[in-house]
Amino acid sequence: MKDLIKIDHLRTHFFSDKNVIKAVNDVSLRVREGETVCVVGESGCGKSVTAMSIMGLIEEPGGKVVGGSIEFDGRDLLKLSKNELRTIRGNDISMIFQEPMSSLNPVLKIGQQIMEPLMVHQKLSKKEARARAIELIEQVGISRAEQIADSYPHELSGGMLQRIMIAIAISCGPKLLIADEPTTALDVTIQAQILDMLREFKKKSNMSMMLITHDLGVVAEMADYVVVMYAGKVVEEGEVVKLFESPKHPYTQGLLKSKPIINQRQDELYSIPGQVPNPLDLTESCYFHDRCAHCMDICRTKQPALKEVADQQKAACWLYEEAVVHV
Repeated sequence: MKDLIKIDHLRTHFFSDKNVIKAVNDVSLRVREGETVCVVGESGCGKSVTAMSIMGLIEEPGGKVVGGSIEFDGRDLLKLSKNELRTIRGNDISMIFQEPMSSLNPVLKIGQQIMEPLMVHQKLSKKEARARAIELIEQVGISRAEQIADSYPHELSGGMLQRIMIAIAISCGPKLLIADEPTTALDVTIQAQILDMLREFKKKSNMSMMLITHDLGVVAEMADYVVVMYAGKVVEEGEVVKLFESPKHPYTQGLLKSKPIINQRQDELYSIPGQVPNPLDLTESCYFHDRCAHCMDICRTKQPALKEVADQQKAACWLYEEAVVHV
């Protein structure tokens, strides 16, 4: 399979009068055709900013992509004009945003919001777009489709709104779907339905998916490949089964250790000690060093490089300085 999207050394910064926040700091990752890549990590590690950078939604002057490249289907998205990017965004690349209530326009009816990308990208007439919008509402498992199309976002539940976001995202048959925490704040039953729906659409259209989450259960169920981010950097990546069976980076090990185990009673769930570092206080060190049980002197003074430490697994950790590289 060839790479559909290839991100190399991406750096996205946010600026204030006195400080620069390096939200995404030299991130590289790939999503191949028909593949689901899960990007995981604690809140504030740069997952959503990476997605927003791909979509061209980082607003200047407050934020800016200051380096790197995002190559999609052979074109560097960072070199395209705003008009060229608009022809791709919502058509070839679409995104399910984290908060559907704040992502949908509160003063427009549901049907209008589904119709818009169909009329802009697919050049459908208003009548054709409405018919297709009703089909999409039914496709995502919502009954009374015509009535829902004439409703406003505040009239629907959170689960229904998330389904509407999926309907908008898949309306133009995108090659790449970015799903940012698509099951956040939904109950377990609805979460399972949403994930099943995404899996079904992916299978039908051979769509690639970049799934952003902090839920390791979702990762185990959905991912082909996993990218673990911490403080704006990729600290580990690998094929999903190998990463779960043998995590290499101490941070990944901590994440997996903190997951509750079915049928095993635990008096207290494990949590990684300490906090994610303040992005204003980052130095030339391993950003995880003050939370790591394996911290060495070099960890406090030098940033480890991401390199292959096992077959189909990469990690950025000084523990593997002498590791044999598998080619």
